[in-house]
Amino acid sequence: MGSLIIRKYHGLGNDYLVIDPNKNPVELKESHIKCLCKRNFGIGADGILYGPIIENGRMKVRVFNPDGSEATSSGTGIRIFAKYLKDEHYAKEQTVEFSTISGTVTVDFLNEEGTLVRADIGKASFWAKDIPVVGENREVINETMNFGDQDYVVTCLSVGNPHCALFTSDVSMKRVVEIGPKIESSPLFPDRINFMLANVKDRNHIEIEVYERGAGYTLASGTSACA
Repeated sequence: MGSLIIRKYHGLGNDYLVIDPNKNPVELKESHIKCLCKRNFGIGADGILYGPIIENGRMKVRVFNPDGSEATSSGTGIRIFAKYLKDEHYAKEQTVEFSTISGTVTVDFLNEEGTLVRADIGKASFWAKDIPVVGENREVINETMNFGDQDYVVTCLSVGNPHCALFTSDVSMKRVVEIGPKIESSPLFPDRINFMLANVKDRNHIEIEVYERGAGYTLASGTSACA
């Protein structure tokens, strides 16, 4: 692959590599993504942000999971990419727009450094066809589903990418890693799905643990928090 200029950022421990095609004239292949994201043999990251890709005067970013698959969106990735655009002077105003697979996003910088931003993640949908979830088109709320020969009452939704939430008082890394792989790759979800354990502490605080499709356990997830 040759030499690369790579920037690494994180948001609450959810880390991404930014590879700018304008500074790295190379084709990013699945094998490259897997190698770069491996924490023992590569740089290590929860994914790669490839951009800005500039077409007709507009910017877009492609988001890749560490297994080489392409993600439709990433809340943390959007925030990180906006910060990169500011650092590298692509973004010169208080607001910046760019495209992902799931659509155009708008990010407002709330301080001069670009370390505090407000991102438009998109509109939430609980409809099966939007997530997607197999079966008739319905709002997938408090629905009993079987994963690994065990029934769970879950709620599914899309905020540009798919999520499945299990509300429980037992929120832990151990449990989300145990259940996550069964749900992520369930045939009920043809595009796979992000899974989270969630516990509503009060009206202002929700405790979650996240297992992301294509990435596994992550310390944080912007779209999961929104979902």
